[in-house]
Amino acid sequence: MELYLLKSAACLVLFFAFYKLFLENTSIHNFKRFYLSGSLLASFLIPLITFTSYVEVSPIIPVYSEVAPQMIFAETEKTINYWPFVLWTVYGLGVLFFSVKFFRNLFSLIQKIRKNPKYKNTRFINILLNEKVIPHTFFSYIFLNKTQFENHEIPAEVMLHEETHARQKHSLDVIFVELLQIVFWFNPLFYFIKRSIKLNHEFLADRAVLNAGAETSNYQKILLAFSSNALTPSLAHSINYSSIKKRFTVMKTHTSKRAIWFRSLLLLPLLSLLIYGFSTKEVLIEQAENSAIFASDTIEDIRIVIDINSPCARCRSCSGWSRR
Repeated sequence: MELYLLKSAACLVLFFAFYKLFLENTSIHNFKRFYLSGSLLASFLIPLITFTSYVEVSPIIPVYSEVAPQMIFAETEKTINYWPFVLWTVYGLGVLFFSVKFFRNLFSLIQKIRKNPKYKNTRFINILLNEKVIPHTFFSYIFLNKTQFENHEIPAEVMLHEETHARQKHSLDVIFVELLQIVFWFNPLFYFIKRSIKLNHEFLADRAVLNAGAETSNYQKILLAFSSNALTPSLAHSINYSSIKKRFTVMKTHTSKRAIWFRSLLLLPLLSLLIYGFSTKEVLIEQAENSAIFASDTIEDIRIVIDINSPCARCRSCSGWSRR
């Protein structure tokens, strides 16, 4: 189990390093979305791949001398290993902590949906909150400040941005990585991958707004006006100030088709390297027919060590040997 976790973590590190170096700053956001989710699955599946090879060996026919074996009795001390119990206890407490955190955030969003007035807008439902909040989205629910919404103070670009999150079901990706983080809470890389997944969702929503005809500089001013470092639910998408600079840079980026093909082809050697390096190799021995190797008949001494604490050593009835 420990070896599997180490292999899986190593695969995840290399996949994520490739993303940060070659993909994050490109404009192929749809491909990046599936890459990030796919790399998580691939990291868990690659160590399970088994390559089996068969080796033929000749059977060995041993020839023994008449030298009687010498019996040596040895007592072994039985010790109890508490480390597995301690490690599983720590792991269980970590799973419990992150499970409580996840369901508390989920329950908080559900309570907001149930207790606040709603305004249904075609496929999406606007949840109107009394407190001042940054617009954020969870599945088809868009959380907005009630006063701003009723006074029509929320720009159409911001609404389109949030509706894109809902339309493209970005919350599915977040729920997926949150559940994996519960199981693999001890791997800090999941925190950075979750940030990259949510940042790529922002790239997708920004592109949808710009493709709808919004002027880039005007849209950037709107984002600055509506962004802040205020806390929002970790399961929701919001306009966050900390990612604004990166988003402004990517908005102006256009990746050529040649660059897309080149970076995509680089995945092939990476995938081959990971499969070769972190899969399981199994060697099965087959016995060759019509051939045999005879062992030497010059065995001078055979020593048999028997644990006298074992049942057979105590009863001494299985082999017929007597203790001397």
